Amino acid sequence: TGLNCFFCSLPAATAAVYKQWIPNTNFETASNWDKGRVPCARDVAHFEKDKVVSVFVRSAHALTDMYLPRNGEFVLAAGAAFTAFNGSWDPGCDSGVTVRFADAERRAWFDPTLWQDVLPSGELKPGGPIFSVDEERVPCRHDDVIFPPETSFRVNTDSSQPVIHLRSISVMGQELNTPSSWAGYLGGPSAPLQFHGNGTLQVTGTGCPDKSGCACGNALDGPRICAALLRASGRQCPEPACQSPLQPLGHCCGVCGATINLDFTPDFDLQKYQDRLVRELLSQPKYAGVQMAISKVHKAETFLDIVSRSATPVIQIVLIDDRAGVQAGTAAEQLAADIVESIAQHGKDLGISSSRVEVATGSTARGQVGSYPVSRITAGTVMGLLFGLLLLGGILFLHRKGKLR
Repeated sequence: TGLNCFFCSLPAATAAVYKQWIPNTNFETASNWDKGRVPCARDVAHFEKDKVVSVFVRSAHALTDMYLPRNGEFVLAAGAAFTAFNGSWDPGCDSGVTVRFADAERRAWFDPTLWQDVLPSGELKPGGPIFSVDEERVPCRHDDVIFPPETSFRVNTDSSQPVIHLRSISVMGQELNTPSSWAGYLGGPSAPLQFHGNGTLQVTGTGCPDKSGCACGNALDGPRICAALLRASGRQCPEPACQSPLQPLGHCCGVCGATINLDFTPDFDLQKYQDRLVRELLSQPKYAGVQMAISKVHKAETFLDIVSRSATPVIQIVLIDDRAGVQAGTAAEQLAADIVESIAQHGKDLGISSSRVEVATGSTARGQVGSYPVSRITAGTVMGLLFGLLLLGGILFLHRKGKLR
């Protein structure tokens, strides 16, 4: 979401991100029933006795019969009710069959297809050139989560991390943004019916405190996220148009286009830099169809092909486009070149110390790599200094041995 003037006066604050859960367990949602429609007066509504469920009911319903679960709840809106069918004619309801409520047990928290970005009001966020890598399509540790008001739901929180941190959770129109308010809700009757799984949700009430951004925190559940995404799309990644696709951190499938990794200083402001790229570059007509993801990630350090246990925070920019065939990724490649050129001119003022670019297009045999320092000592400089120190040490050693005057 964009920054308004209030947030512009707080340099350490980053824009809040709101993610809304899409599916529900409402009685009136046709897709929640095995016949693809809501039970009518001549029907029997059947809830499996061993399935735990919370069901929101908006209006009055007449039914021939209804089988209830052993453990569940009906949340009735004003005017909602259930009455027995009195045998009178009900237009459009001549079937008289058993309509079963669908199984909601497998709807997983870490399924990116079940979340959408929204505005604070809950309205769908307008489309634009900014997208998120797959790990960031589900709620991150400083995000606000919204379950729409007047809906019921059930979500599986199975996770590879014991605690799933969030800034806030809104349920039934009530925002819970403190640890105590969330603990109070968990102690109520509805929470066990809505949330199940081994992952514990924890509300912190704090957004990202760093103007350079915060890592999402879903890396441990990356395999779980990708498994859910591939399950929804046919169990395999789409075939990319480039021979050696790029693999951005936090993204499940390879892409054609470009990635830029930025090293940054304490002066770097992620939101302001994103806004600058959109305003000055992405908005240009020649970049229509190009999309960008930008966020802080932790990249494992490698030296002589040995992976270090420590991970360095970098700003990752992922650029993709809608070009096809040999043109796939070429617009993203050009945008990457413009971004690097801009960094060369203004990087020091923006808090960017160096950039590393990788490119894969439909016309390149393999990914092209380029490293562009701004004000940082490069690897070559470091190696040169080490060589100089070794040479100096050798001279001193020979001098002490009397081999060199």
